[in-house]
Amino acid sequence: MDVKQLRTLVAIADAGSVTRAAVLLNIVQPAVSRHIKLLEEDLGTVLFDRNRNGMELTDDGRTLLEYARRVLREIEQARAEIRPSRGVVGGIVTIGLLPSTCDLITNVLMREIAAAYPGIHLRFLVGYAGDLQKWLDAGDLDASLLYDISGTPALKVRPLLEEALWVVDRPGNLVAQDVPVAFASLAEQPLILPDARHGLRALVDHQAALAGVRLRIAAETNAMSVQKSLVVGGHGMTILPSVAVVDEVARGILVCAPLVAPQVLRKIVLAMPTNRLAGTPVRMVVATLLTSIQALIDGGYWKSANWLDSDPL
Repeated sequence: MDVKQLRTLVAIADAGSVTRAAVLLNIVQPAVSRHIKLLEEDLGTVLFDRNRNGMELTDDGRTLLEYARRVLREIEQARAEIRPSRGVVGGIVTIGLLPSTCDLITNVLMREIAAAYPGIHLRFLVGYAGDLQKWLDAGDLDASLLYDISGTPALKVRPLLEEALWVVDRPGNLVAQDVPVAFASLAEQPLILPDARHGLRALVDHQAALAGVRLRIAAETNAMSVQKSLVVGGHGMTILPSVAVVDEVARGILVCAPLVAPQVLRKIVLAMPTNRLAGTPVRMVVATLLTSIQALIDGGYWKSANWLDSDPL
């Protein structure tokens, strides 16, 4: 098994045929077929089903494809770190972000990295906390923001900030901008919430149980964009950190107000894998990420968030 064979596997999986893979790889078709034949002989299994629809991965092929992509990504990152001239920090860094924070953070981080480390190429993966943790464990992320979790043998966790959750509504309904809303007043109001696998939903459900408040769930979704769209459409209210609706509030299509009596707080942490060495590009991006988040909080752009981190960068 070699890198050329793995590149061929990925190319065929992406292109769907030997002919198109040959074009992508800029090699002749017999060479493509030979790479896959050697790979199958080495592993003692069939990686593709050949049929009139093209080349379709077998179960073993799909398993290998996941590892092949990871290996090629690591090689690409190593090459990017080694090639830059002396004194220039370069490489590919993949950061995981929560949906509620990505719009605010990505723009600031891109600007700061482009100015300070133009040789670094950023990749952003956005997902719910459970998905992000899986991607960290799989080696797909160099670092990620997560909801509060404890450190594990696989992850080093660093608490960053704590923020309050807010009620989000359409203008002219029940919620007035910045006017606190008591948790008990949510009883029997139609709510648009994430599904039960989401960390924010677990916080809300836990508080409702403690307060003896019966929540009326009008709809569940695993997409925050849908969550906000349904509120704009008048189908109910939702609960989010205020940072998630900054743009919509500024445009006047949503209003939000702090949830009180009691507050519902969530903690955001930085998580990094313990089984991988954080190279210079990763360390520089993480340091810039932390200073950017703190600047957003200090500047009032991340309302209701309190900076917790006191570790030196």
